[in-house]
Amino acid sequence: MNRTGLPTAALATLLTAALVTGCGGDADAGDSRTVTVTVGYQSRTINTVTAGTLLRELGYFEQELAKRGARDGVTYKVRWQDYATGAPITAQMTAGRIDIGSMGDFPLLINAARGEQLDRPTRLVSVTGYNLRGGLNTIVTAPDSPLRSLRDLRGRKVSTSVGSAADGTLVRALQRAGIDPEKDVRKLNQQPSVGASALQAGSADALSQFVAWPGLLAHQGRAKALYDGAELNLPTFHGVTVREEFAKERPAVLEAFLRAQIRATDHLHDKPVAAAESVARATGLPPEVVYLYNGAHGIATFDPTLKPALVDALKKDVPVLKSAKLVGDVDVDAFVDDRYVKKAYGDAYAKAVAAKAPAARAELWLKDGGTRSFRTPAELLAAVNAAGTAVRAAYVPDTSTGTLWFADKAVWVADGPRLLPFVTAAGAAAYTAAHPGARTVPYAQALGRRGAS
Repeated sequence: MNRTGLPTAALATLLTAALVTGCGGDADAGDSRTVTVTVGYQSRTINTVTAGTLLRELGYFEQELAKRGARDGVTYKVRWQDYATGAPITAQMTAGRIDIGSMGDFPLLINAARGEQLDRPTRLVSVTGYNLRGGLNTIVTAPDSPLRSLRDLRGRKVSTSVGSAADGTLVRALQRAGIDPEKDVRKLNQQPSVGASALQAGSADALSQFVAWPGLLAHQGRAKALYDGAELNLPTFHGVTVREEFAKERPAVLEAFLRAQIRATDHLHDKPVAAAESVARATGLPPEVVYLYNGAHGIATFDPTLKPALVDALKKDVPVLKSAKLVGDVDVDAFVDDRYVKKAYGDAYAKAVAAKAPAARAELWLKDGGTRSFRTPAELLAAVNAAGTAVRAAYVPDTSTGTLWFADKAVWVADGPRLLPFVTAAGAAAYTAAHPGARTVPYAQALGRRGAS
């Protein structure tokens, strides 16, 4: 076995495939003036949209390449390849078939390790969406499940995608709860869609997944939140990785991609409703779910810059993957390369990298397309009552973690005149245990009370 635990025979097979496969970004066969760039993305992992789904829908990368091509006398084409998780993107990158890819923090480390292992190094060049507390990953159970906290998972079957950011959240959360993730639960390594079906069928007791699956299942009434990843208070993010060989051979193309990503990020900030609806049309996800994560006050903050806090978080992820024998040592500092995104930003980079994530706020989305944000949950509840059937969706931040959630799926606590929302029953229980007289109330009752908060 080699240092990442990959069998030698399998490593040889992958290396051979990499050597015999033509690299993406090369001139098309028989036409040296036409270059195809291959981008791997995850359409339904919607905090990658500024480097994937939304970017593709807007056509900004193609526009940037058209300008580049006019100067170079080259015709650039973009080939978009969609995947459910980051693992197949890494496999295709190390085989030279994908030039640029986006994936979560744990898959990024595997991407770095595999690239070095196969002598096809990759580099992290930008970030898509992040949450500084970890709120992009959630553990959910069936709506009628008797499970109320992480401790109830002991001896249960939990579906996750091993090696994903959601798997990392599961491992860390169980360890903090005093549960051995390898011995005390039965982990089912499944694609998100398979895990969702397993949860509904009862063959899995819980599901730990990344955006947008927890919000989607909750919105559909097929799951309820058991654990909010933000309770870990550790940053989680998705980012853009590139083959080092491609970056060196075609730096102008990579810079064009990053300029396009910056433009897509600005579009998402300027027109969050339109961006959410565009992503919803492209993916088939409900717009209300996309907006939960990508909206004006959504769970994800979109910022391409490589912030030190995120790089530090990546370093803290390495031991988790090492303990699972998914990677050996990973040199995160060597993997992170901010030269290209700095050049794409120009003089604005220093200000952009120092920018802070906005504070979470309650928000109301009306059927006429209008949105309003509110200082307190009580103000939101009053607005929901006033709007009646005109409400499309209502969102509230968790009282403890700030994670945005659907108001009608939140667990509400009445504490005197105050009404406080929580993503999970465990979070609400922790609050009521610490505040005598506080009690949980149904959403309908919370709407009727509309107390101060």
